[in-house]
Amino acid sequence: MTIVVGYVSTKEGEAALERAFEECRLRKDKLVVIHSDRGGAGLSGDSARKNEEDLKQVRSRLDEAGVEGEVRGLVRGKEPAEDLIVVAEETGASLIIIGLRKRTPVGKLILGSNAQRVLLDAPCDVLAVKAR
Repeated sequence: MTIVVGYVSTKEGEAALERAFEECRLRKDKLVVIHSDRGGAGLSGDSARKNEEDLKQVRSRLDEAGVEGEVRGLVRGKEPAEDLIVVAEETGASLIIIGLRKRTPVGKLILGSNAQRVLLDAPCDVLAVKAR
């Protein structure tokens, strides 16, 4: 089976990635790491280079963790939740792992909630990991 994890270079992303490594070792599953960026005018050359460097490090960490898998950097103009759901469907994933951060009610209203969308629309189980 396959586990899909949403990754960004934050405490929440790191917590999700570490838990994904643990779950893959326990279940002997393959891991697909997704870094989703909407792209467009907001994605500068510096940001794109940093994202690529972060993903190279994640690829190395997969090997170090002894986990079979792949890393996908997606810049398709979609919300991260949509990318995670589509990849989970494409791969027949048994689990999606996401990192959570605390947000104010106003922040949720204005920015929406990718986590909520994943939880409600995922084709499989979802494990939400809180960063410490």
